Amino acid sequence: MRLSVVIPVYREGEAARGTIATVAEHAPQPHEILVVHDEANDPTVAVVDDLRRTYPQIRAVHNRLGRGPALALRAGFAAAQGDAVLVTMADASDEPDDIAKMLEKIERDGFDLVAASRYMVGGRQLGGPPVKTLLSRTAGRSLHRLVGLPTSDPTSAFKMYRRVVLDRLHLESEHGFEISLEITVKAFLAGYRIGEVPTTWRDRERGQSNFRLLRWLPHYLRWYRLALSKGLWRGRARAVRAAL
Repeated sequence: MRLSVVIPVYREGEAARGTIATVAEHAPQPHEILVVHDEANDPTVAVVDDLRRTYPQIRAVHNRLGRGPALALRAGFAAAQGDAVLVTMADASDEPDDIAKMLEKIERDGFDLVAASRYMVGGRQLGGPPVKTLLSRTAGRSLHRLVGLPTSDPTSAFKMYRRVVLDRLHLESEHGFEISLEITVKAFLAGYRIGEVPTTWRDRERGQSNFRLLRWLPHYLRWYRLALSKGLWRGRARAVRAAL
């Protein structure tokens, strides 16, 4: 299997149908699409079952590790069979045209983690809560400048990983999408190659976001502090060597 696409959902139902089908159309073959749900009666499961008639590579994965995005993603990673693993959302906020570009950077250019970046040259963010945007942008830019983190958007969930990297890293997040920052920081500190492609992120038009800023912020800060404490001088030295 070339690529596994992991899509966490929480009672998205019909709102997820278009996004899942679009990803199935855009993802390079051969691929599988794992729609990970917390509840056995999640209405999205019926949508997945219906989509399988047209796209047999789609399947539902019941997250039995516990509730929440972090554990849903970890359940998806455990079920993934592809050499590369992509995380994308079911709310049509991510750009499906970027999937092939991200896979190319892994397969052709040898990167281990590729972020779709809103904040690099050519990237954009359309809509979204201003406070969340400010915190995300500030975290990305400060880690990029202070420790040499090779992506300006480490908090974004829209990333692709080599599966062997996910298998080797000890993941600890159990709550929200801070797991994306955890993986990026730990991959950086372990010496894996990190790249990025510009993307356009759009705020969702249907349904309600499950992002919980105040609840998850302390968990983001944990991995931000780890990046600073472990990567400050090491990262700056690496950035200087790369520029010479």
